[in-house]
Formats: sequence, C-alpha cells, structure tokens
Amino acid sequence: MENFDFEKFSEKYGKNAIAFKFTDKKAEPLQTKIGGKPDLPPDFEWYYYEGTDYNDDVRANRPLSFMAQINCAEIKKYDRDNLLPEKGMLYFFYELMTMEWGFSPDCKGCARVFYYDGDLSNLKSADLPENLEEECIIPEIAVEFQTFRDIPDYCETCLLDDFEIPDDEDDEFDELYNEKRYEDFPDDLRMKLLGYADIIQDIMQYQCEYVSRGYDIGEGFPEMSETEEADIRNHLQDWILLFQMDTIETENFELMFGDCGIIYFWIRKDDLKNRNFDNIQLILQCY
Repeated sequence: MENFDFEKFSEKYGKNAIAFKFTDKKAEPLQTKIGGKPDLPPDFEWYYYEGTDYNDDVRANRPLSFMAQINCAEIKKYDRDNLLPEKGMLYFFYELMTMEWGFSPDCKGCARVFYYDGDLSNLKSADLPENLEEECIIPEIAVEFQTFRDIPDYCETCLLDDFEIPDDEDDEFDELYNEKRYEDFPDDLRMKLLGYADIIQDIMQYQCEYVSRGYDIGEGFPEMSETEEADIRNHLQDWILLFQMDTIETENFELMFGDCGIIYFWIRKDDLKNRNFDNIQLILQCY
C-alpha cells in the first residue's frame, strides 16, 4: 500500500461522478428529483412490463415506477467530462413488483430511460397510472449534487491494463483500497450519475454484454467459441454506468432493492454519445 501511488492511479483511471444527496426542500417544477410525479410531455405513453411478482408469483402487465428525473441543464456544471446531454430531461423508470435482476434478454423493458430534448416549458406534472401499486409510488425527494473523483471498485481493477495492482490475495490492501475509494464520497447514500459502480457481487460489464447479445445468464455464463469470448472481452469497455440508485428511505417510506441492494442503469458509450437510451441494461445486485 505504501508503494501504491493513489494520486497517479486516480489521475489515469478515475472518472468524474455526480453524487446525489437528499434534502428536505420541496422540489420545484422541472427540477431534478427522485420520485413524485414526473414532468412529462403531453404525448408520453407510460411504460408497462409483463413479469412475475417476486412475492406472490403472479404474472401481470404492470406500470413501471417513476424513479427519477434529471434536468440536464441543471446538472451541466457538474458533468465535467461532458458525457450527458446539455439540455432536456432524462427520466428513469423501473418495475418494482417484479424487481428483475437483469439476467435475461426477457427482462428488457423492466427498466426504461426516456430522454426529452424539447422545450421544457411543454412539460407538465403527470398523474401516475391508476393501477400503480401504492407501495411502488416513490415520494418526491429534492436533491443536491456534488462532483467527485471516482476510482473503480477494487474487483473492477481486473479490467484495467498497464497499471500494476498488488496481488488480490492481499486482504490488507483490499481493505485499505476501499477505504481510500470511499473517503471522498460526499455521503453514505450510494446514488450517483456516471463514475464507477459500487459493486456488491461482481463486475457487471460481462452481464451487460452477454445479455445484450441474447444470452440468459441466470444460471451462469454460457459456453461459446473462443472467438466470441474474445469479442465479448473486447467490448467490455463499451459499457459505462449511467445511473446508480441506492435504497430510498424517508420518514414514512422505504424502498430496498433485494437485501440492501442497488440498481444500476448501464449504457454503451456510443449510445450515450448519440443520445440513444433504448438499449440500456438494468442490473440489480444485493447482499
């Protein structure tokens, strides 16, 4: 650890991330927020997903929950790498009754990202679907932002090249590395745009790439040719974290993803550059 240059490591591999912090303020119209009623264009058609309830094993076509809206102009000054749109509104949705893990192509549609790049004055506060379960309605929470330099989770350093990492059997280094990683995170809440994922189980780029190619990995990674395996490895760096959502807890509401889990919205770099949010990959991880 003494010989490990964190400053050099962060300079080369770090990413700028935008951390969220909950506030007690009331969210203004068109403001970035968690939950509540989204400000949507009048022709928006609400997203639905057909899946099996994780509690009662009942299959149904259900409305997605509104998770968050991001006013791109509002957070522009925090996006130091200019990755997000400069204007418009980003919306995040997820179906909470099935609470899919994202292991299969069949999960497509359980989470959606919608981007509106028009005049924000056309947006109006939209009513939630009448058949949305009360437990799936997230209360409105106004947020504040802070930019910080994010370094990868220790297990994700296996994807880095030309930089020496001490042996991963060194438990002391593993612990100190993670302490260093989180010392600049502005809050205990692990909710952010961009940066690196806070990994609970394992790195997620393989899952994104396998599922995007049509593979179901619910029972493990499939067998395939060496050529395709190599091609998959070559495309792991195409994926970046768009949005990470932690447990939501207020005085009268708690939403936990699995057992103290996190949901992650992943997107290919080219899709983000081209403002194409149709092919995001949703992953849930928990303890």
